Amino acid sequence: MAFQIVRNDITKISADAIVNTANPEPVFMAGTDSAVYTAAGSEKLLEERRKIGRIAEGEVAVTPAFDLDAKYIFHTVGPVWQGGDSGEIETVRNCYVNCLNKALELGIESIAFPLLATGVYGFPKAEALQIATSVFSSFLAENELQIILVVFDNESFELSGKIFAGIGRYIDDNYVEEKTREEYGAAAAICEDAAVCEEAEAPSYKEERRSLFHQRKNRIAEAKEVMPPSAGAFMAGYAKASCADRSLDDVVKNVADTWSESLLRMITERGYTDTEVYKRANVDRKLFSKIRSNKDYKPKKTTALAFALALRLNIDETKDFLGRAGYALSKSSISDLIVEYFIEHEVYELMTINLALFEHDQPILG
Repeated sequence: MAFQIVRNDITKISADAIVNTANPEPVFMAGTDSAVYTAAGSEKLLEERRKIGRIAEGEVAVTPAFDLDAKYIFHTVGPVWQGGDSGEIETVRNCYVNCLNKALELGIESIAFPLLATGVYGFPKAEALQIATSVFSSFLAENELQIILVVFDNESFELSGKIFAGIGRYIDDNYVEEKTREEYGAAAAICEDAAVCEEAEAPSYKEERRSLFHQRKNRIAEAKEVMPPSAGAFMAGYAKASCADRSLDDVVKNVADTWSESLLRMITERGYTDTEVYKRANVDRKLFSKIRSNKDYKPKKTTALAFALALRLNIDETKDFLGRAGYALSKSSISDLIVEYFIEHEVYELMTINLALFEHDQPILG
């Protein structure tokens, strides 16, 4: 089991348990609370809720889910936001922790959370998101459960300036130029850069881009001067001769490790355990068992990337690892650029990377 983020109405999610930010008293109010009662059948649910009575902040109580596509509703009481100095952060953390512990107690396999207390209670969404993912990461490192975080609006993930500073610039510097090259060729990409610098950028950034452009031109010119005219022909001839000296049997006998073999080898070489790697990769035990038992296992690209991050591979190692599964990192892919950005910054926490991918409307890893 693993972590998943979806943009949806939580009352439409299928899970063993649906979590609701409840009123401490046996009544329901506006927002998610009202939506859950309405979808479940308000009269039936309210009758069960009255049997429970008052719920203290941070605690959780359980009722049947009635008309929802779930077995249970977990009612947890969040705090009213008062600026953050009145124990609100710890209370929200307790809400998440106690719900997860209740899920273990009941032996369920999946649970869906909203961003707790961020509606009428006014808890800031950015802080709620960080608390939720921190609790989920710690829990999933020790337990098997499918956790679904359900967000209803875009505001919850408009956090780049706070959490993911630099990603937008990195995408712009790589994706836009690469797309221009594909469409118009390298010369047009250079002209486009120059035009942007001339028309839109601040003077300091303009000079920076001009300098990089001239450095690139000089390196190309120097390479042409150093390489003799016959070098290209020589290398082509060398490659042809090398192939001619090897039989097909030689080629087949020297095939490299498959993706699965490479994964298992690196787990051992780096001193990791199977469990910590598949958990860090956001995949479940059943999938990892399939990978371990089949040396020719063909993963999805998102799965291959997730394991590259779980293994803490650098960018060159990641490219080689993906290549064994028949994939490559592309400058034309926003999702690939986001993953590359985090690898270059030595950030391997998959939940953080998945939040960034989700914010940019890209498929999450694992």
